Amino acid sequence: MLGTIRRFWRDQRGIALILVSVMLPAIIGFSLLVIDMSRLNNLHFDLQKGADAFALAGAAELDGQSDSIVRADRAIATLVSNQYNFSDSTTPGPQTLAAAGVTRRYLNNLPADNAAIPASYVITDEVTNAKTARYVQINVTPIGFAAIFPVSFLSSSATGNFDVAATAVAGFNTSVCDYTPVFICNPYEKTEAAGGLTLEQAASDRSQRRKQLILRGDDFYGPGNFSFLATPLGPGANALGDALASVKPASCYTQNGVTTKPGQNSGQVLDGLNARFGLTSGYVTSAPPAQNVRMGVQSVTCKSGAVKSITFNTTTNGTTTNGTVGLNRDDCYYGIGSCTPLDPANPSQAGTLGNGEWHADRYWTANHLVPGSTTTSRPFPTGVPWTSTGTNEATRYEIYRYEVDNGLIGDKSTSGDTGLPLCSMGSIAPPDRRILYGAIIDCGKVSLNGKTTNAPVRAFGSFFITEPIKDGKQIYVELVDITGKGGRGTLDNFLRDKAQLYR
Repeated sequence: MLGTIRRFWRDQRGIALILVSVMLPAIIGFSLLVIDMSRLNNLHFDLQKGADAFALAGAAELDGQSDSIVRADRAIATLVSNQYNFSDSTTPGPQTLAAAGVTRRYLNNLPADNAAIPASYVITDEVTNAKTARYVQINVTPIGFAAIFPVSFLSSSATGNFDVAATAVAGFNTSVCDYTPVFICNPYEKTEAAGGLTLEQAASDRSQRRKQLILRGDDFYGPGNFSFLATPLGPGANALGDALASVKPASCYTQNGVTTKPGQNSGQVLDGLNARFGLTSGYVTSAPPAQNVRMGVQSVTCKSGAVKSITFNTTTNGTTTNGTVGLNRDDCYYGIGSCTPLDPANPSQAGTLGNGEWHADRYWTANHLVPGSTTTSRPFPTGVPWTSTGTNEATRYEIYRYEVDNGLIGDKSTSGDTGLPLCSMGSIAPPDRRILYGAIIDCGKVSLNGKTTNAPVRAFGSFFITEPIKDGKQIYVELVDITGKGGRGTLDNFLRDKAQLYR
Protein backbone atom coordinates (compact mmCIF):
# COMPACT_ATOMS: atom_id res chain seq x y z
CA MET A 1 0.00 0.00 0.00
CA LEU A 2 2.74 2.37 0.97
CA GLY A 3 4.63 1.55 -2.25
CA THR A 4 1.57 2.34 -4.32
CA ILE A 5 1.32 5.76 -2.68
CA ARG A 6 5.01 6.41 -3.30
CA ARG A 7 4.71 5.50 -6.98
CA PHE A 8 1.65 7.74 -7.38
CA TRP A 9 3.50 10.60 -5.70
CA ARG A 10 6.46 10.26 -8.01
CA ASP A 11 4.45 9.71 -11.22
CA GLN A 12 4.62 12.88 -13.55
CA ARG A 13 2.42 11.63 -16.33
CA GLY A 14 -0.43 14.06 -17.18
CA ILE A 15 1.29 17.12 -15.66
CA ALA A 16 0.89 19.01 -18.95
CA LEU A 17 -2.88 18.73 -18.66
CA ILE A 18 -2.77 20.38 -15.28
CA LEU A 19 -0.54 23.21 -16.52
CA VAL A 20 -2.70 23.77 -19.57
CA SER A 21 -5.82 23.83 -17.42
CA VAL A 22 -4.24 26.48 -15.21
CA MET A 23 -2.98 28.60 -18.17
CA LEU A 24 -5.95 28.14 -20.45
CA PRO A 25 -7.79 31.32 -19.41
CA ALA A 26 -4.63 33.37 -19.97
CA ILE A 27 -4.02 31.75 -23.36
CA ILE A 28 -7.60 32.36 -24.47
CA GLY A 29 -7.50 35.92 -23.18
CA PHE A 30 -4.20 36.69 -24.94
CA SER A 31 -5.54 35.17 -28.16
CA LEU A 32 -8.63 37.35 -27.96
CA LEU A 33 -6.47 40.42 -27.42
CA VAL A 34 -4.40 39.53 -30.48
CA ILE A 35 -7.54 39.08 -32.54
CA ASP A 36 -8.98 42.38 -31.28
CA MET A 37 -5.75 44.25 -32.01
CA SER A 38 -5.66 42.79 -35.50
CA ARG A 39 -9.30 43.76 -36.12
CA LEU A 40 -8.68 47.23 -34.73
CA ASN A 41 -5.57 47.80 -36.83
CA ASN A 42 -7.32 46.59 -39.95
CA LEU A 43 -10.30 48.83 -39.29
CA HIS A 44 -8.11 51.87 -38.67
CA PHE A 45 -6.01 51.04 -41.73
CA ASP A 46 -9.13 50.86 -43.90
CA LEU A 47 -10.42 54.16 -42.55
CA GLN A 48 -7.05 55.91 -42.89
CA LYS A 49 -6.52 54.55 -46.37
CA GLY A 50 -9.93 55.86 -47.34
CA ALA A 51 -9.31 59.27 -45.76
CA ASP A 52 -5.99 59.51 -47.59
CA ALA A 53 -7.63 58.61 -50.90
CA PHE A 54 -10.39 61.19 -50.41
CA ALA A 55 -7.86 63.88 -49.48
CA LEU A 56 -5.63 63.17 -52.48
CA ALA A 57 -8.58 63.12 -54.87
CA GLY A 58 -9.75 66.50 -53.63
CA ALA A 59 -6.29 68.05 -53.42
CA ALA A 60 -5.52 67.22 -57.04
CA GLU A 61 -8.16 69.77 -58.09
CA LEU A 62 -6.84 72.67 -55.99
CA ASP A 63 -5.09 74.48 -58.82
CA GLY A 64 -5.86 78.03 -57.72
CA GLN A 65 -8.85 78.54 -60.00
CA SER A 66 -12.25 79.91 -59.04
CA ASP A 67 -13.95 76.52 -59.50
CA SER A 68 -11.29 74.46 -57.72
CA ILE A 69 -13.41 73.69 -54.64
CA VAL A 70 -16.39 72.69 -56.80
CA ARG A 71 -14.18 70.27 -58.72
CA ALA A 72 -12.57 68.99 -55.53
CA ASP A 73 -15.97 68.23 -54.00
CA ARG A 74 -16.97 66.41 -57.16
CA ALA A 75 -13.79 64.33 -57.05
CA ILE A 76 -14.34 63.43 -53.40
CA ALA A 77 -17.93 62.42 -54.10
CA THR A 78 -17.36 60.40 -57.26
CA LEU A 79 -13.78 59.22 -57.61
CA VAL A 80 -13.29 57.32 -54.36
CA SER A 81 -15.23 54.35 -52.95
CA ASN A 82 -13.27 52.82 -50.08
CA GLN A 83 -14.51 50.00 -47.84
CA TYR A 84 -13.85 49.07 -44.26
CA ASN A 85 -14.34 45.86 -42.26
CA PHE A 86 -14.47 44.68 -38.64
CA SER A 87 -16.62 47.43 -37.16
CA ASP A 88 -19.63 46.73 -34.94
CA SER A 89 -22.02 47.70 -37.74
CA THR A 90 -25.26 45.76 -37.67
CA THR A 91 -25.15 45.53 -41.44
CA PRO A 92 -23.24 42.41 -42.46
CA GLY A 93 -20.28 42.62 -44.82
CA PRO A 94 -17.93 45.50 -45.64
CA GLN A 95 -19.19 49.08 -45.43
CA THR A 96 -18.23 52.17 -47.48
CA LEU A 97 -16.78 55.35 -46.04
CA ALA A 98 -19.43 57.36 -47.84
CA ALA A 99 -22.10 55.50 -45.89
CA ALA A 100 -20.21 56.06 -42.66
CA GLY A 101 -19.89 59.79 -43.32
CA VAL A 102 -17.01 61.97 -44.48
CA THR A 103 -16.60 65.68 -43.85
CA ARG A 104 -14.08 68.02 -45.46
CA ARG A 105 -12.79 71.53 -45.07
CA TYR A 106 -10.41 73.56 -47.20
CA LEU A 107 -7.35 75.40 -45.94
CA ASN A 108 -5.32 78.27 -47.34
CA ASN A 109 -2.27 77.41 -45.26
CA LEU A 110 -0.87 74.69 -43.04
CA PRO A 111 1.00 75.15 -39.75
CA ALA A 112 4.07 73.26 -38.69
CA ASP A 113 3.82 69.52 -38.15
CA ASN A 114 1.58 68.44 -35.27
CA ALA A 115 0.47 72.01 -34.60
CA ALA A 116 -3.25 72.68 -34.39
CA ILE A 117 -4.80 74.24 -37.48
CA PRO A 118 -5.79 77.85 -36.66
CA ALA A 119 -9.28 78.99 -37.55
CA SER A 120 -7.78 81.68 -39.78
CA TYR A 121 -6.41 78.96 -42.06
CA VAL A 122 -9.87 77.52 -42.73
CA ILE A 123 -11.71 78.86 -45.79
CA THR A 124 -15.22 79.81 -44.78
CA ASP A 125 -16.34 81.56 -47.96
CA GLU A 126 -15.72 78.77 -50.45
CA VAL A 127 -17.01 80.78 -53.40
CA THR A 128 -15.11 84.03 -53.01
CA ASN A 129 -11.92 82.46 -51.67
CA ALA A 130 -11.83 79.28 -53.75
CA LYS A 131 -8.64 80.42 -55.47
CA THR A 132 -6.78 80.45 -52.15
CA ALA A 133 -7.53 76.80 -51.33
CA ARG A 134 -4.24 74.91 -51.12
CA TYR A 135 -5.10 72.00 -48.80
CA VAL A 136 -8.10 69.82 -47.98
CA GLN A 137 -8.69 68.13 -44.63
CA ILE A 138 -10.79 64.96 -44.58
CA ASN A 139 -12.40 63.66 -41.38
CA VAL A 140 -14.09 60.25 -41.31
CA THR A 141 -17.02 59.98 -38.95
CA PRO A 142 -15.90 57.76 -36.01
CA ILE A 143 -16.81 54.10 -36.53
CA GLY A 144 -17.92 51.93 -33.61
CA PHE A 145 -15.70 49.00 -32.61
CA ALA A 146 -16.69 46.16 -30.25
CA ALA A 147 -13.92 44.09 -28.69
CA ILE A 148 -14.29 40.32 -28.33
CA PHE A 149 -12.15 40.26 -25.18
CA PRO A 150 -14.49 40.33 -22.13
CA VAL A 151 -13.12 43.48 -20.50
CA SER A 152 -16.00 43.35 -17.98
CA PHE A 153 -14.13 40.41 -16.44
CA LEU A 154 -11.46 42.89 -15.40
CA SER A 155 -13.82 45.61 -14.24
CA SER A 156 -17.58 45.76 -14.04
CA SER A 157 -17.53 49.35 -15.29
CA ALA A 158 -15.25 48.62 -18.28
CA THR A 159 -16.62 48.31 -21.80
CA GLY A 160 -15.05 46.98 -24.96
CA ASN A 161 -16.91 49.37 -27.22
CA PHE A 162 -15.19 52.49 -28.55
CA ASP A 163 -14.91 54.57 -31.73
CA VAL A 164 -12.20 54.55 -34.39
CA ALA A 165 -11.65 57.64 -36.56
CA ALA A 166 -9.27 58.81 -39.27
CA THR A 167 -8.21 62.17 -40.64
CA ALA A 168 -5.96 63.24 -43.49
CA VAL A 169 -4.67 66.50 -44.94
CA ALA A 170 -3.46 66.67 -48.52
CA GLY A 171 -2.35 69.52 -50.71
CA PHE A 172 -1.65 70.21 -54.34
CA ASN A 173 1.58 71.68 -55.56
CA THR A 174 2.64 72.68 -59.04
CA SER A 175 6.29 73.34 -59.62
CA VAL A 176 8.41 74.05 -62.67
CA CYS A 177 12.04 73.24 -63.32
CA ASP A 178 14.57 74.66 -65.77
CA TYR A 179 12.87 78.04 -65.39
CA THR A 180 14.46 81.47 -65.62
CA PRO A 181 14.53 83.34 -62.26
CA VAL A 182 12.04 86.04 -63.23
CA PHE A 183 8.66 87.06 -61.90
CA ILE A 184 6.16 89.33 -63.62
CA CYS A 185 3.30 91.23 -62.04
CA ASN A 186 0.07 90.03 -63.61
CA PRO A 187 -0.80 92.72 -66.20
CA TYR A 188 -4.49 91.79 -66.03
CA GLU A 189 -4.88 91.83 -62.27
CA LYS A 190 -6.73 95.14 -62.07
CA THR A 191 -8.99 94.49 -65.04
CA GLU A 192 -9.94 91.14 -63.55
CA ALA A 193 -10.77 92.78 -60.22
CA ALA A 194 -13.09 95.15 -62.10
CA GLY A 195 -14.88 92.21 -63.77
CA GLY A 196 -12.99 92.54 -67.06
CA LEU A 197 -10.33 90.60 -68.91
CA THR A 198 -8.51 87.90 -66.95
CA LEU A 199 -5.08 86.37 -67.40
CA GLU A 200 -6.65 83.05 -68.41
CA GLN A 201 -8.85 84.70 -71.04
CA ALA A 202 -5.90 86.58 -72.50
CA ALA A 203 -3.78 83.41 -72.70
CA SER A 204 -6.44 81.52 -74.64
CA ASP A 205 -7.23 84.30 -77.15
CA ARG A 206 -4.89 85.04 -80.07
CA SER A 207 -6.16 88.62 -80.38
CA GLN A 208 -5.07 89.20 -76.79
CA ARG A 209 -1.78 87.31 -76.95
CA ARG A 210 -0.50 89.40 -79.84
CA LYS A 211 -0.87 92.58 -77.77
CA GLN A 212 2.69 93.49 -76.98
CA LEU A 213 3.50 93.73 -73.30
CA ILE A 214 6.19 96.06 -72.03
CA LEU A 215 7.83 94.59 -68.96
CA ARG A 216 9.24 97.42 -66.91
CA GLY A 217 11.95 97.16 -64.30
CA ASP A 218 10.62 99.99 -62.13
CA ASP A 219 11.01 100.14 -58.38
CA PHE A 220 7.29 99.62 -57.69
CA TYR A 221 5.34 96.45 -58.35
CA GLY A 222 2.48 97.32 -60.66
CA PRO A 223 0.89 95.49 -63.59
CA GLY A 224 3.54 94.57 -66.14
CA ASN A 225 6.53 95.18 -63.88
CA PHE A 226 9.15 92.50 -63.56
CA SER A 227 11.91 91.55 -61.18
CA PHE A 228 13.82 88.47 -60.17
CA LEU A 229 13.60 85.30 -58.12
CA ALA A 230 16.24 83.71 -55.96
CA THR A 231 18.44 81.40 -58.00
CA PRO A 232 20.40 78.35 -56.81
CA LEU A 233 23.40 79.66 -58.74
CA GLY A 234 24.05 82.00 -55.83
CA PRO A 235 23.85 85.73 -55.12
CA GLY A 236 25.30 88.47 -57.25
CA ALA A 237 24.66 90.04 -60.62
CA ASN A 238 26.98 87.65 -62.45
CA ALA A 239 25.08 84.58 -61.22
CA LEU A 240 21.78 86.23 -62.16
CA GLY A 241 23.08 87.11 -65.62
CA ASP A 242 24.24 83.54 -66.20
CA ALA A 243 20.86 82.19 -65.07
CA LEU A 244 19.02 84.53 -67.45
CA ALA A 245 21.31 83.59 -70.33
CA SER A 246 21.33 79.85 -69.69
CA VAL A 247 19.62 77.56 -72.18
CA LYS A 248 18.50 75.35 -69.29
CA PRO A 249 18.65 77.19 -65.94
CA ALA A 250 19.27 74.90 -62.97
CA SER A 251 16.34 76.12 -60.90
CA CYS A 252 12.91 74.92 -59.81
CA TYR A 253 10.05 76.98 -58.41
CA THR A 254 6.79 76.00 -56.75
CA GLN A 255 3.43 77.63 -57.32
CA ASN A 256 2.65 77.61 -53.61
CA GLY A 257 5.38 80.10 -52.94
CA VAL A 258 8.53 81.59 -54.47
CA THR A 259 11.24 83.78 -53.01
CA THR A 260 11.60 87.12 -54.74
CA LYS A 261 15.00 88.73 -54.93
CA PRO A 262 14.66 92.24 -56.37
CA GLY A 263 17.76 93.69 -57.95
CA GLN A 264 18.87 96.39 -60.29
CA ASN A 265 18.75 95.78 -64.01
CA SER A 266 22.51 95.81 -64.33
CA GLY A 267 24.71 95.14 -67.32
CA GLN A 268 24.78 91.47 -66.41
CA VAL A 269 20.98 91.30 -66.57
CA LEU A 270 20.90 93.10 -69.91
CA ASP A 271 23.63 90.82 -71.19
CA GLY A 272 21.86 87.68 -69.99
CA LEU A 273 18.64 88.58 -71.79
CA ASN A 274 20.32 89.75 -75.00
CA ALA A 275 22.39 86.58 -75.18
CA ARG A 276 19.39 85.07 -76.94
CA PHE A 277 20.13 87.42 -79.85
CA GLY A 278 23.89 86.87 -79.75
CA LEU A 279 24.40 90.34 -78.25
CA THR A 280 26.62 90.05 -75.19
CA SER A 281 29.32 92.16 -73.62
CA GLY A 282 31.26 89.42 -71.88
CA TYR A 283 29.33 89.26 -68.61
CA VAL A 284 27.77 85.87 -69.19
CA THR A 285 29.16 82.47 -70.07
CA SER A 286 27.89 79.62 -72.27
CA ALA A 287 25.20 81.73 -73.92
CA PRO A 288 24.75 80.77 -77.59
CA PRO A 289 22.21 82.71 -79.68
CA ALA A 290 18.84 81.55 -80.93
CA GLN A 291 18.37 79.96 -84.34
CA ASN A 292 16.43 83.00 -85.49
CA VAL A 293 17.67 86.42 -84.37
CA ARG A 294 15.99 88.61 -86.99
CA MET A 295 15.75 92.02 -85.35
CA GLY A 296 15.91 94.70 -88.05
CA VAL A 297 19.66 95.24 -88.23
CA GLN A 298 20.86 98.16 -90.35
CA SER A 299 24.57 97.54 -89.84
CA VAL A 300 26.82 95.39 -87.65
CA THR A 301 30.53 95.29 -86.86
CA CYS A 302 32.06 91.97 -85.86
CA LYS A 303 35.25 91.23 -83.98
CA SER A 304 36.56 87.76 -83.13
CA GLY A 305 33.23 86.16 -83.93
CA ALA A 306 31.28 88.51 -81.65
CA VAL A 307 29.19 91.61 -82.23
CA LYS A 308 31.31 94.69 -81.58
CA SER A 309 28.71 97.28 -82.55
CA ILE A 310 25.25 97.21 -84.07
CA THR A 311 22.75 99.71 -85.47
CA PHE A 312 19.03 98.98 -85.56
CA ASN A 313 16.45 100.43 -87.87
CA THR A 314 13.65 102.38 -86.30
CA THR A 315 10.15 101.63 -87.50
CA THR A 316 6.89 103.47 -87.74
CA ASN A 317 3.88 101.22 -88.08
CA GLY A 318 6.03 98.50 -89.56
CA THR A 319 7.81 100.53 -92.25
CA THR A 320 11.34 101.92 -92.61
CA THR A 321 13.13 103.88 -95.25
CA ASN A 322 14.98 100.82 -96.53
CA GLY A 323 12.39 98.14 -95.75
CA THR A 324 14.41 96.36 -93.05
CA VAL A 325 12.31 95.74 -89.98
CA GLY A 326 12.33 93.41 -87.05
CA LEU A 327 9.17 92.20 -85.37
CA ASN A 328 7.36 95.52 -85.23
CA ARG A 329 6.08 97.11 -82.07
CA ASP A 330 2.36 97.75 -81.65
CA ASP A 331 1.00 100.98 -83.10
CA CYS A 332 0.26 102.33 -79.63
CA TYR A 333 -0.07 101.32 -76.00
CA TYR A 334 -3.07 101.74 -73.78
CA GLY A 335 -3.14 105.14 -72.13
CA ILE A 336 -0.62 106.61 -74.58
CA GLY A 337 -1.47 108.46 -77.78
CA SER A 338 -4.59 107.28 -79.57
CA CYS A 339 -4.96 104.13 -77.46
CA THR A 340 -7.52 104.40 -74.70
CA PRO A 341 -6.53 103.05 -71.28
CA LEU A 342 -7.14 99.36 -70.72
CA ASP A 343 -8.55 100.35 -67.36
CA PRO A 344 -9.28 104.11 -67.14
CA ALA A 345 -9.59 103.86 -63.36
CA ASN A 346 -6.00 102.64 -63.07
CA PRO A 347 -3.65 105.02 -64.87
CA SER A 348 -0.63 103.17 -63.44
CA GLN A 349 -1.32 100.54 -66.09
CA ALA A 350 -0.83 103.03 -68.90
CA GLY A 351 1.83 102.08 -71.38
CA THR A 352 2.27 98.43 -70.41
CA LEU A 353 0.02 96.76 -73.01
CA GLY A 354 -0.25 97.46 -76.72
CA ASN A 355 -3.28 97.35 -78.97
CA GLY A 356 -2.12 94.28 -80.92
CA GLU A 357 -1.78 96.09 -84.26
CA TRP A 358 1.75 95.14 -85.36
CA HIS A 359 1.25 94.66 -89.12
CA ALA A 360 2.34 91.08 -89.76
CA ASP A 361 1.78 91.64 -93.49
CA ARG A 362 4.29 94.50 -93.62
CA TYR A 363 6.85 92.51 -91.65
CA TRP A 364 6.50 89.56 -94.02
CA THR A 365 6.76 91.68 -97.17
CA ALA A 366 9.90 93.45 -95.93
CA ASN A 367 11.76 90.38 -94.68
CA HIS A 368 10.94 87.45 -96.96
CA LEU A 369 12.07 88.12 -100.51
CA VAL A 370 11.97 85.35 -103.06
CA PRO A 371 15.50 83.92 -103.31
CA GLY A 372 17.43 85.80 -106.00
CA SER A 373 15.00 88.72 -106.07
CA THR A 374 15.48 92.17 -104.55
CA THR A 375 11.90 93.31 -104.97
CA THR A 376 9.47 90.36 -104.92
CA SER A 377 8.36 88.89 -101.61
CA ARG A 378 7.17 85.39 -100.86
CA PRO A 379 3.39 85.09 -100.55
CA PHE A 380 2.08 85.18 -97.01
CA PRO A 381 1.65 81.66 -95.54
CA THR A 382 -1.57 79.78 -96.23
CA GLY A 383 -3.01 76.73 -94.56
CA VAL A 384 -2.26 78.18 -91.12
CA PRO A 385 -4.75 79.08 -88.37
CA TRP A 386 -3.88 82.77 -88.56
CA THR A 387 -3.97 85.58 -91.10
CA SER A 388 -1.82 88.56 -92.07
CA THR A 389 -4.29 91.19 -90.86
CA GLY A 390 -7.64 91.47 -89.13
CA THR A 391 -9.03 90.01 -85.94
CA ASN A 392 -7.19 86.72 -86.48
CA GLU A 393 -3.83 88.31 -87.27
CA ALA A 394 -0.85 86.14 -86.35
CA THR A 395 1.15 86.76 -83.22
CA ARG A 396 4.83 87.57 -83.55
CA TYR A 397 5.68 84.25 -81.96
CA GLU A 398 3.61 82.35 -84.54
CA ILE A 399 5.47 84.10 -87.36
CA TYR A 400 8.81 83.45 -85.66
CA ARG A 401 8.08 79.74 -85.30
CA TYR A 402 6.83 79.52 -88.88
CA GLU A 403 10.16 80.95 -90.05
CA VAL A 404 12.07 78.41 -87.94
CA ASP A 405 9.91 75.40 -88.77
CA ASN A 406 9.84 76.07 -92.53
CA GLY A 407 13.48 76.93 -93.15
CA LEU A 408 12.93 80.63 -93.80
CA ILE A 409 15.48 82.01 -91.34
CA GLY A 410 17.94 82.78 -94.14
CA ASP A 411 15.44 84.79 -96.19
CA LYS A 412 16.83 88.24 -96.94
CA SER A 413 15.08 91.54 -96.46
CA THR A 414 15.28 94.29 -99.06
CA SER A 415 18.51 95.50 -97.44
CA GLY A 416 20.08 92.09 -96.93
CA ASP A 417 19.20 91.47 -93.28
CA THR A 418 18.43 87.83 -92.32
CA GLY A 419 17.48 85.87 -89.23
CA LEU A 420 20.78 84.00 -89.08
CA PRO A 421 23.00 84.55 -86.01
CA LEU A 422 25.33 87.47 -86.57
CA CYS A 423 29.11 87.39 -86.99
CA SER A 424 29.19 83.67 -87.93
CA MET A 425 27.99 82.60 -84.50
CA GLY A 426 26.86 79.02 -84.17
CA SER A 427 23.16 78.38 -83.59
CA ILE A 428 21.61 76.03 -81.06
CA ALA A 429 18.97 73.35 -81.38
CA PRO A 430 16.12 74.59 -79.13
CA PRO A 431 13.88 76.77 -81.30
CA ASP A 432 12.41 78.58 -78.30
CA ARG A 433 15.61 80.26 -77.18
CA ARG A 434 13.86 83.64 -77.31
CA ILE A 435 11.20 82.54 -74.83
CA LEU A 436 11.42 84.11 -71.39
CA TYR A 437 9.87 81.92 -68.72
CA GLY A 438 8.62 83.54 -65.55
CA ALA A 439 6.32 83.29 -62.56
CA ILE A 440 3.21 85.48 -62.80
CA ILE A 441 2.25 86.99 -59.44
CA ASP A 442 -0.81 89.00 -58.45
CA CYS A 443 1.41 91.70 -57.00
CA GLY A 444 -1.53 93.72 -55.71
CA LYS A 445 -2.45 90.85 -53.36
CA VAL A 446 1.07 90.10 -52.16
CA SER A 447 3.06 92.40 -49.93
CA LEU A 448 6.31 92.48 -51.89
CA ASN A 449 8.94 94.39 -49.98
CA GLY A 450 12.49 93.55 -50.85
CA LYS A 451 13.11 89.84 -50.45
CA THR A 452 9.76 88.10 -50.00
CA THR A 453 9.44 84.41 -49.22
CA ASN A 454 6.49 82.15 -50.06
CA ALA A 455 4.90 84.61 -52.49
CA PRO A 456 2.07 82.63 -54.15
CA VAL A 457 2.24 82.28 -57.93
CA ARG A 458 -0.88 82.85 -60.02
CA ALA A 459 0.55 80.83 -62.91
CA PHE A 460 3.82 80.19 -64.66
CA GLY A 461 4.05 81.80 -68.05
CA SER A 462 6.11 81.95 -71.20
CA PHE A 463 6.81 85.22 -73.00
CA PHE A 464 8.34 85.70 -76.44
CA ILE A 465 11.01 88.41 -76.50
CA THR A 466 10.24 90.37 -79.66
CA GLU A 467 13.40 92.50 -79.79
CA PRO A 468 16.70 92.95 -77.95
CA ILE A 469 16.71 94.95 -74.75
CA LYS A 470 18.21 98.37 -75.36
CA ASP A 471 18.61 99.76 -71.85
CA GLY A 472 17.65 96.94 -69.47
CA LYS A 473 14.60 98.79 -68.18
CA GLN A 474 12.01 97.67 -70.70
CA ILE A 475 11.52 94.26 -72.26
CA TYR A 476 9.12 93.96 -75.19
CA VAL A 477 7.35 90.60 -75.11
CA GLU A 478 4.25 88.71 -76.15
CA LEU A 479 2.40 86.35 -73.85
CA VAL A 480 2.67 82.85 -75.31
CA ASP A 481 1.12 80.51 -72.75
CA ILE A 482 0.45 79.91 -69.06
CA THR A 483 0.12 76.87 -66.87
CA GLY A 484 -3.25 75.75 -65.56
CA LYS A 485 -6.64 76.90 -66.75
CA GLY A 486 -6.45 78.95 -69.93
CA GLY A 487 -3.16 77.38 -70.90
CA ARG A 488 -2.62 75.49 -74.16
CA GLY A 489 -0.24 72.81 -72.90
CA THR A 490 3.04 74.14 -74.28
CA LEU A 491 4.53 74.33 -70.77
CA ASP A 492 3.70 70.78 -69.74
CA ASN A 493 7.31 69.65 -70.08
CA PHE A 494 8.30 72.05 -67.31
CA LEU A 495 5.51 71.07 -64.92
CA ARG A 496 5.81 68.84 -61.90
CA ASP A 497 2.23 68.48 -60.62
CA LYS A 498 1.93 66.64 -57.34
CA ALA A 499 -0.85 65.99 -54.85
CA GLN A 500 0.68 64.81 -51.60
CA LEU A 501 -0.31 63.98 -48.04
CA TYR A 502 0.88 66.29 -45.29
CA ARG A 503 -0.90 64.74 -42.31
